Amino acid sequence: MKFKSLLALMLGAVAVSGSAQGFKDGVEYYRADQPEEAEIIINRTLNDAGTDKSMANFYLGKIAFARENYANAKSFFENGIALNADNGYNYVGLGEIALKEGNKSAAEDFFKQATKLSKKDAVLLSEIARAYYNADPVQYDKDIKKYIADARKADKDCPAIYILEADMLAPVNVGDAAGYYEMAMSAADGINYPEAFVKYARTYFPVNPNYAIDGLKKLLELQPNSALAQRELAEKYYDNDQLTMAADQYGKYIQNPNHFKRDEQRYVGLLYFGKKYDESNALAAKILAEDPDNFYMKRMRMLNFAALEQPENAIAEAEKFFSAKGEFVPNDYTTYGDMLIAAGQDSVGVLQYEKAVSLAPEKASLYKDLSQAYTAAKMYGKAAEAQQKYIDLDPEHTTNDLMILARRYQNAAATSEPETPEHENYSKKAVDAIEEVYKRVPDNLQVLTSRSRIYLIANNNKMNDDIEGQLVKIIEILDEDPANVKDRQQDYIFALNLLGQYNLSKDREKAKEYYNRFLEINPENENLRSFVENLK
Repeated sequence: MKFKSLLALMLGAVAVSGSAQGFKDGVEYYRADQPEEAEIIINRTLNDAGTDKSMANFYLGKIAFARENYANAKSFFENGIALNADNGYNYVGLGEIALKEGNKSAAEDFFKQATKLSKKDAVLLSEIARAYYNADPVQYDKDIKKYIADARKADKDCPAIYILEADMLAPVNVGDAAGYYEMAMSAADGINYPEAFVKYARTYFPVNPNYAIDGLKKLLELQPNSALAQRELAEKYYDNDQLTMAADQYGKYIQNPNHFKRDEQRYVGLLYFGKKYDESNALAAKILAEDPDNFYMKRMRMLNFAALEQPENAIAEAEKFFSAKGEFVPNDYTTYGDMLIAAGQDSVGVLQYEKAVSLAPEKASLYKDLSQAYTAAKMYGKAAEAQQKYIDLDPEHTTNDLMILARRYQNAAATSEPETPEHENYSKKAVDAIEEVYKRVPDNLQVLTSRSRIYLIANNNKMNDDIEGQLVKIIEILDEDPANVKDRQQDYIFALNLLGQYNLSKDREKAKEYYNRFLEINPENENLRSFVENLK
């Protein structure tokens, strides 16, 4: 299974714990357009000493509003006002609801009340402009421009203004949007607006991933304890296929108390694909201790033990995994099958491969894997049929795939009863497959040797002139390189022995020549030496 596909299957329920940054992390996630993460952290830190409860209600209200749960949003904003009547932001929230309801007059009253409470607050003025933009950027174009102008009068270098302008440009002009995000990042107060760095990276990533990553690295230098900064950098490394860097950054990020449990799971996967199986296994076990029904971590325990080549442990974990509720994928069954075969349970292992194929019968590569499993279980006929199915399904199959097919049919023919229809059928298919390979690579020794073996089996292990010609050609090619006497000794022995036997009844002198060469290759064969010496 492809790396990211498997990691996608590892994502479980989101959970989070407290952080030294506490409420601030939640705010940063909200402003970076990640409301689900923000909601979790804000609710989790609501009663912390450093939490501004009135502002917490504002952000929770904004999250509810984005979900079109307007009654809940209104309740949060009103609760925020009850907690702190001098906080103008919750009036902005009520104004946005009024705009949504088509009551601009009421919205203007709420906005005026907000600006009276927070005079010359460029961030609040930007928030009002954003409320108008969210409601209808065309209808309220003049209002948006007015409040942006007012915000600029209050603080011409306020990053919130640049971020709003960038957000408005992003759908139509990515380059200009990135420029405005960059201005927010470069502003004197830019360090307090991490969302500018995150949105800049998100905007620039499709164009220049490395440039986007550099921006996040800068953010992390400025805010080393920010969960958002740590996580975003890890994510962008992952998205850019810098998996080693992603694993390293995730390792640092999950030390942050405000990390999400689903990111621990991704880290388990990254450790696995980084071949740090023991570390991956340990973290998976830790997650399971906290969440015993975690389907994804049960999968990773099986995969890690399989990678560690501990079939008994892998099988034990597989039994737990397959008894759990979840969506199984072909790789689950093939991994389990591998371990069962490694433990000597071939027939049960093959069943797992069959289950994998039943899940994705259109996936060609599964038939190739199934063929290998059948071969391990000595089910040669089925192995040949599965390899043939793979060849039929994958138009981009290689010459080596055809070579494997020929050998699968060769095994099936060799283990079938001679001179039977079954033997004849498998032999014919083996010959057809090896001839296709032979056309592609006619002078390849491995192909020539397999070809002669297949023809011999097809002829019920009886030599004929055609097979003799093939063996002679093998010897000629072997003789072209003196190193083959040592490197390909078995090919020599195979050919010379058969040539010697075949010529005993035709040409004993020639037979003796072949046997003498056999002795040169294999001088320790005393039985052969005696036999040759007695030849007349």
